[in-house]
Amino acid sequence: MAGPPRWIQRLLSEEDLASVSRAIALAEAETSGEIRVHLERRLGAGHPLERARRIFTELGMQRTRDRNGVLIYLARADRRLAIDGDEGIHARVGDSYWDRLRDLIVERLRAGHARAALVDAVTEVGVTLGTHFPRRPDDTNELSDQVSTR
Repeated sequence: MAGPPRWIQRLLSEEDLASVSRAIALAEAETSGEIRVHLERRLGAGHPLERARRIFTELGMQRTRDRNGVLIYLARADRRLAIDGDEGIHARVGDSYWDRLRDLIVERLRAGHARAALVDAVTEVGVTLGTHFPRRPDDTNELSDQVSTR
């Protein structure tokens, strides 16, 4: 079985990707919210938030029961990122939360700590989702915990 493409390996090893997926699973264990991380080689034309919103829809994140999905999007070669929270969580945390989260990720990426940047961001999102959307007894994992790529 082939590992991740070389452009991803320059940022994250297979173990790093597995750690991000484990962080998603752990974070989601405390909330009904859903978290995804998506990596692309290039953003292409447009703004990263616009691209993140398209990916959000392609991944079906808008179909979560409580509209509480969060996507962390990173375009590797362009060094662009965006965080898109569905209407349920965005209504509770607002733009300033997403800005702080973005700054946390950027700080760690600039320091060369991509794994920590993503794991810490996922953990932070999980805590926030858990505060606003605690896990219910009937909760199911609606979306994959794996890092998606394109």
